[in-house]
Amino acid sequence: MEEKDLIISAKRGDQLAFAMLFKNNYPFLVKYLIKITMNPDTAEELAQETMAKCVEKIGMFNGKAKFSSWLISIATNLFIDQQRKSQREKNWKYQEETSRRMKWQLESRNEEWNDALSALGKLKEDIRIPIILKHYYGYSYEEIGEMMKISAGTVKSRVHNGIMAVREELKLHDEPKSAAARTRTSR
Repeated sequence: MEEKDLIISAKRGDQLAFAMLFKNNYPFLVKYLIKITMNPDTAEELAQETMAKCVEKIGMFNGKAKFSSWLISIATNLFIDQQRKSQREKNWKYQEETSRRMKWQLESRNEEWNDALSALGKLKEDIRIPIILKHYYGYSYEEIGEMMKISAGTVKSRVHNGIMAVREELKLHDEPKSAAARTRTSR
């Protein structure tokens, strides 16, 4: 069955269709949530909450966007709500320990991890999420704005500022050469 047929069946209450949609989208959703939460346990919990919300709200899915985009939108909003509720300052030492532990867990399972993910982990969620949606998943600024309920201009600004912070963290920014260094290299 194609995804749109599964969605139509799921809207009618077909549990098997829901199970197939769940099976087809859950791994993608968890990987996305790991990137924005920087915590595999939280990612799993949010993925389950997202799928539960999907079951509850499937009738609202209008098919204008891809089903996976709709799930990402739900997951992103659940995560943002979770962050708003907690409103506590992060303990950077704890975050670094969690990041190291997560890196080890992923590498031990031969899954993707790189310095860019470490640098992303140090950013606030409202900066990290737009970068991941733009550069890992290829969504437009407008689509990200709709998902996060912010303007496309705000998304663009957050992506730009976040990328600059990641570059700084990774020391990828261009360091200006002194006049003497430029002269030496041009000889």
